[in-house]
Amino acid sequence: MTDLSADLELIRDAALAAGKLALEHREAGLKVWSKEGGSPVTSADLAVDQLLRDALLSARPDYGWLSEETADSPERLTKKRIFVVDPIDGTVAYMKNKPWWCVPIAVVEEGCPVAAVIHAPMLGEMFEATLGGGARLQGRTISASDTDTLEDAELLADARLMEAREWAEPWPEMRFTKRNALAYRMALVAAGAFDAAIAISPKWDWDVCAGALIAEEAGARVSDHMGRPWCFNRPDPRQTSLICAAPALHPLIVRRTAPIPLAI
Repeated sequence: MTDLSADLELIRDAALAAGKLALEHREAGLKVWSKEGGSPVTSADLAVDQLLRDALLSARPDYGWLSEETADSPERLTKKRIFVVDPIDGTVAYMKNKPWWCVPIAVVEEGCPVAAVIHAPMLGEMFEATLGGGARLQGRTISASDTDTLEDAELLADARLMEAREWAEPWPEMRFTKRNALAYRMALVAAGAFDAAIAISPKWDWDVCAGALIAEEAGARVSDHMGRPWCFNRPDPRQTSLICAAPALHPLIVRRTAPIPLAI
């Protein structure tokens, strides 16, 4: 078993355990708090974070750690490999018993994700990828869509954002759908279920890191809104914005979004 396949098996098993624990916690009843900024966090987010931290770091004590629910430490910057985790991505959907939440876990080496899983427990879906090894859903190879025109493309994006701005280059008629979890949106683009996911605002590494590898291994292209590639495990663990798209659509989208002045 190669090093990457061993890491993939480890994070896959951890994601399955995390999903099971999250479902059990919701069944038992959740405690809910508001974070600074107003977003919710539940007792399950914290319990799943603890489970993942214990399981992953006990197996790989030399790896670093970055998670939405753990206080960040500069120690991760000294590590060759780190785990990047969101215990529950899509907490609002999770709280409302809607299926659009997931557990994304990635292994990052020198700024690049090299193994990743996205587990959607209520849907029974497991997306996974290793660098250079392709992307899979339930063990079957997946690939991004071959759509080559924006006209009537299916996008995971905020329709109000896309339609409210005065764009230098107008958008054609497109179809918009919402899904809560950012990682799951990227997984759906990877599987060809949607043509692109767009978010013109800063995104945390733990929301997009696993999705970036899975989407790219499925043939999609991932960048910020100016077309710049992402790098992970930096002192500020955020990306400027998100364009995750079928390969032929990516340049058509970036051409329109690149002029937007946006900085972290």
